[in-house]
Amino acid sequence: MPSAGLAGSFVPVRIIRSLAELSSIADKVCIAIGVFDGVHLGHQAVIRAAMEDARAANGTAVALTFDPHPMRVLVPDKAPPLLTSTEHKLALIENLETPVCLLIPFTLEFARTEAEAFLEQLRQSATKLQTICVGHAFRFGHNRKGDVQTILAFGRDRGVRVDVIPPVMSNGETISSTTIRKVVAEGDLTKAERMLGRPFSVLGSVEAGDQIGRKLGYPTANLNPHNEVLPPNGVYAVRVFHAGNEHGGIANIGVRPTVAKDTAERRFELHILDFSGDVYGKAIEVFFAQKLREEQKFDSPDELKAQIARDEGQARRILSP
Repeated sequence: MPSAGLAGSFVPVRIIRSLAELSSIADKVCIAIGVFDGVHLGHQAVIRAAMEDARAANGTAVALTFDPHPMRVLVPDKAPPLLTSTEHKLALIENLETPVCLLIPFTLEFARTEAEAFLEQLRQSATKLQTICVGHAFRFGHNRKGDVQTILAFGRDRGVRVDVIPPVMSNGETISSTTIRKVVAEGDLTKAERMLGRPFSVLGSVEAGDQIGRKLGYPTANLNPHNEVLPPNGVYAVRVFHAGNEHGGIANIGVRPTVAKDTAERRFELHILDFSGDVYGKAIEVFFAQKLREEQKFDSPDELKAQIARDEGQARRILSP
C-alpha cells in the first residue's frame, strides 16, 4: 500500500519474500541491502544508488530488507522501538519508485547464516547480479561478522560492483535511525524532519473508541499506530492522508486526564477537520505539523470542549496554505 501522504502515479512495488525468487528477474540485478527502519535520507541514498546503477545497466533495482527488525529476534529485550512498521517501511520504499522489494523473514535459522554464505546465496539466486549497495556501517551474517570489507572482497572475487554509501549528514551529524528515534521521543520534530527528508509521520489503523469526542462535538478516530516511536504527549496540528486525500486534523497523544477513568493507558486520538466519512478499520497516515500545547486536565467537559475549539482555530491557521 503506498504511503498516503507521498503516493505518486507509479507502478506499485513488487514484493518477494525469498532469495530464490530473485531468479525470476531476467535483467541485471542491482540490490540495496539494509534494515531501513524509517527509510531516512541515509537509507534513501543506498536505495537510490541501486536504482541509478540499474538505470545505467538497463537492469532492475531491488531493495532487500528484513521482517521483523533483526534485533527483535536476536536480542528482543534490547530491540529498539520502531520508527516504521513493516507496512509503512514498504510504503516508503514504494514511494522511492523502487520496482522490487525483497522482504526476507528474519528468523533464528536465517540469523545463523554466515556472511559469505549469504552473499553466495544471493549471487546464485540473482544470476545476473550487477551491484550491491550498502551503507558504510552495514553489518550482517552470523554474529554480525560480515561487514563492508566482506562485501568488497566478495565483489572483487565475483566481478560484482559494490557501492558503499558514505555517511549522510545533517547539520554536521550522521543521520541514523537511532538518532531519529531519540529526537522524535524528545519532541524535536524539526530535527527528525531534516533527517527523514519528510515530516515525521505515523501510519496506523482506526479502531473503535469510547465515543467521548463525539459527545463533545468533536468526533475522534482512535488510531492504533503500527510503529512504536511517538512524539511526547500533547496536542498537535497534523495533516491526515486517507484514500489519496489530504485533510487537516488535531491529534491528541496522551492519557486523556479529563475524561478517562484509567489514566494509565496512552492513546492516539485524531479529530479530522471537515470530514464525516467512515474510517473504522482503515489505514491513515498522520504527518505532524506543529505541537499546539501540552495535554492537561480540565475541571469539566465544557472547559475541555472550549479548549478544543481554540485548538481547532490554531490548527487551521497553521495548516492553511
